[in-house]
Amino acid sequence: MSAPLIERIAAEHAATADSLPSAVVPRARRKRALDSLIARGLPTSREENWRYASLRALERVRFAPPASGASGGREQLPAAVEGFARFVFIDGRFAAELSDPTAPPGGVIVDLGSRAAGTATIPAEPDPERGDEGAFALLNDAFAVDGAHVRVGSQRTDHSGTTAEAVARVEIIHLASAPAERGASYPRIRVDVAERARLELIERHVGPAESASFIDSAVELRVQAGAVVEHFRLQQLGARALWVDTLSASVARGASYRLHSFGFGAQSARSTQTVRLLGDGAETGLYSICTGDHRQVLDSYALVEHAAARTRTEEIFRGIAAGRARVAFNGKIIVRPGAPGADSSQSLRGLLAGPEAEIDVRPQLEIYTDDVRCSHGATTGKLDEAMLFYLLSRGLDRDQAQRLLKWAFLEDVVARVAVPALRRQIETSLADQIRERDGLKELL
Repeated sequence: MSAPLIERIAAEHAATADSLPSAVVPRARRKRALDSLIARGLPTSREENWRYASLRALERVRFAPPASGASGGREQLPAAVEGFARFVFIDGRFAAELSDPTAPPGGVIVDLGSRAAGTATIPAEPDPERGDEGAFALLNDAFAVDGAHVRVGSQRTDHSGTTAEAVARVEIIHLASAPAERGASYPRIRVDVAERARLELIERHVGPAESASFIDSAVELRVQAGAVVEHFRLQQLGARALWVDTLSASVARGASYRLHSFGFGAQSARSTQTVRLLGDGAETGLYSICTGDHRQVLDSYALVEHAAARTRTEEIFRGIAAGRARVAFNGKIIVRPGAPGADSSQSLRGLLAGPEAEIDVRPQLEIYTDDVRCSHGATTGKLDEAMLFYLLSRGLDRDQAQRLLKWAFLEDVVARVAVPALRRQIETSLADQIRERDGLKELL
């Protein structure tokens, strides 16, 4: 990224440093983050992993956060999901009046960074070896004003030695309302899940329909031995927003982390996801849908590292690009030397729904040990003409047949959402995004 942009970031940080709460990020850590960012710069489309991202709008961004959070925004919030404690942030600041933090079962504690005593721990400092993939996490470190730390304790056992099956359920909503020229939003989440604990986490990013906000999100998860985490992420920002996201997860022995990502909104969105399988038998599932229209650019990069024996990955991506949209997914899996018995599969599929649309899917494998089972497949194209002909021959008209084929293309990812109320919300949003809600109402 250009030197003038980095100079402006440094100047804005210097002007606001005294007002940034040290309970969220200690001042020394903010300085280290800023120094690292100045040294390396922000990524550009010249870097291979960023060549599909569109970051031109950064030239018009004010990087310092808005002076204060908005008090409104209730109309932008989705319907509550029963059984989930709800925490709402507006422009990066906790909004108590919109939240419902009633504690669900499962031994969960949610700390708010700006209200923490002493040094905050959300999230851990970005890994300096991550290079371009960690640059926006450094920017978040430098400017964040609030955050959530979700802690789930170990499951208790009863007198017979049986482990209880209580599930902690938390929903965190980040509402971006401020225009980019007034200030940026820095959502910030850390999740610590203790041994054998279970967590269902809903993370949403929403904004007004015509919002032109800049959002730089940083999320870190640590999943301890035997724990199970289901993480549902929905990006439904305004049509002019710019969203950049950095997620990092580590998974210990015998633990499971499944990430369900749905990207519908923003003019330009870039998500970087890194999952490290660090313990014997650890597993992850990455299930993603991106649907773009008009001139949207939706780009994702997912890296999974198998660093222990008998680890497992399942990765499924489905993307639809209509209008002049560009949808990209780059999935990279690395099997380290100490990971015999690793098992990974990738299924990356893109559907072109417009003559000027673009889909880019790229599976990558790096294997440094024997005794592994790794497979991948990637396809991009239009609707299956053979299936379309079959449906037409059964009496459906062309519009009906196309709607059903689009829905079937996405449904194998949506069906994995095991929270019925959330799944219905996702299905409705998908139908709206592909402009087929009326035609699919019998399926919703």
